[in-house]
Amino acid sequence: MSEPALPACVINCAVYDRHGKRGDISLDAISDALAVDDGSFVWVGLYEPEDAILEKLQEEFNLHDLAIEDAQHAHQRPKIEAYGHSLFVAVHTAQSVDDKIRFGETHAFLGPRYLVTVRHGASLSYAPVRARVEREPDLLSLGPAYALYAVFDFIVDNYLPIVSEFRDALNALEQDIFASTYRRETIVKLYELKRELTQLRLAVAPMQDILGQLSRMHGALVPDEVRLYFRDVLDHALRVNESTDTLREMLTAAMSVNLSLVTINQGEVVKKLAGWAGLLAVPTLVASWYGMNFHNMPELQGRHSYFILIGAVLVFCIVLYRYLRKIRWL
Repeated sequence: MSEPALPACVINCAVYDRHGKRGDISLDAISDALAVDDGSFVWVGLYEPEDAILEKLQEEFNLHDLAIEDAQHAHQRPKIEAYGHSLFVAVHTAQSVDDKIRFGETHAFLGPRYLVTVRHGASLSYAPVRARVEREPDLLSLGPAYALYAVFDFIVDNYLPIVSEFRDALNALEQDIFASTYRRETIVKLYELKRELTQLRLAVAPMQDILGQLSRMHGALVPDEVRLYFRDVLDHALRVNESTDTLREMLTAAMSVNLSLVTINQGEVVKKLAGWAGLLAVPTLVASWYGMNFHNMPELQGRHSYFILIGAVLVFCIVLYRYLRKIRWL
């Protein structure tokens, strides 16, 4: 039997029976599958769907207007909202693209017998998630809540390598941070790291509340057997959040240390310039005295006055030079 033709934005549309076995269906067959109360559930996966597709799914699943409106537009804050016998969940995703962190969103509709996932922006496909849970039909038979757990577990696990990349980038910048010369690129890289890390924290931190609710509340949609899995994902999210907080503090400290070292280095340069200026001030002062063209200047008529004056200036400059070297101004 050939798979039903689906619009390009519909990545997956399948029904899973009470034993976790999969069967592909069309969008029009969703209501027929839900009409039979046989313990099955429907899982639909979308990527940046057209409004017409969402309206079709709203008709098939009887979704709330406000939830559909949120799913039509990205840039939603992470949240979980209950609409009658269903939940609407919005979370932020992240992935590394060309050494930059790109953020996207995933919206999920969870009902007693269905799960709809909608991806926007930079978000990895959930095909590996479906493949993994389909290899565990006993667990998939727990219903759509377990499928939602698998999606969230995939999202949180994708945060971990990004945090590791931040840590490696910070370690690589340590030599530049403690370099004796100032480099503007170092501060720029530190700022970019901290900005992206702050955005990552804004994505991770709200997930703790969402996962906490799914592991404690909404018993009609989340069976007790699935709550354990959501608690496990919550633990991972807490670890990621703590790691991001630690890295943010380290980045703040690194920026402060770098700026302090630059200030100290500039102070050393100023001290050396002041020392050399002091050495040059001695002959400049003496030469300015004898350049005033007065007749009654000391030692003007002496035969050796010129050489005596040069010697005195040299002796004074040498003494001053040794003193400045002693106090490390030169």
